[in-house]
Amino acid sequence: EALREYMQSCRVAGYDERTGRGLMRHLYVRSNAAGESLICVLVNGDRLPKEDRLVALLRDACPKCTGIVLGTNTKKGNVILGDRYRTLWGEDRLEDTLCGKRFRLSVPSFYQVNRAQAERLYAKAIEFAGLTGQETVLDLYCGAGTITLALSDHAKKVLGAEIVPEAIDDARENAVRNGVKNVEFFCGDASDVAKKLVQEHLRPDVITVDPPRKGLAADVVESIAAMQPEKIVYVSCDSATMARDVKRFAALGYKAKRACAVDLFPRADHVETVALLSREK
Repeated sequence: EALREYMQSCRVAGYDERTGRGLMRHLYVRSNAAGESLICVLVNGDRLPKEDRLVALLRDACPKCTGIVLGTNTKKGNVILGDRYRTLWGEDRLEDTLCGKRFRLSVPSFYQVNRAQAERLYAKAIEFAGLTGQETVLDLYCGAGTITLALSDHAKKVLGAEIVPEAIDDARENAVRNGVKNVEFFCGDASDVAKKLVQEHLRPDVITVDPPRKGLAADVVESIAAMQPEKIVYVSCDSATMARDVKRFAALGYKAKRACAVDLFPRADHVETVALLSREK
């Protein structure tokens, strides 16, 4: 209602995917366990008319809002997030607690929307990893470091990799905030990071992956297998692409041993799946 009032009173048009015209694209709200929210307004440009009016309306509508950010996305299509952000009011990050760790999250950093079930999902991934405290673990698509830091309590060393620079900044800060010293983060595409680690003769005992719906690129699968981990823990938000990738891993000597579905999206057809793949002797 607040956004609608702003758009009507300030004559701001909504974005049309077919023509690429219009200014207002999305309203993106991230909430934490305390009920606080970080609001991001995504627009097809660098600014909005009467931004102070928008801030006032959003703050009235959401009293526990901690910050309002303007995101720029001028690319055609239905991708939500942009590549530039400007703080209109308050903080540009939101703090939350997950798996006993404190996280500060910027808008571009990936974070599960259902935090209660996310804790169950990550606990199942840790269970499948079967760590003893002596292992080196590589966590690909690590985002703000949620799985990486959860794994750090159970491993000797954990390496996290992520392509979004803001997420890596969050991950490094989150490690410091939680006093975790056995983690290291790399910024880069999963394929490039995996190839670099193969060239450096790094051999993780366990590799965890949590890719987007498109799953793993074929060269990422090959690079993971080339590192010869004993186990691969695959967290998936699309069972079809995971099934494709499990078949690719099978051809490279990794057999699926266990799988568990975790419902993070009640009354929707999406489901998260955790699978354990083990290297055949």
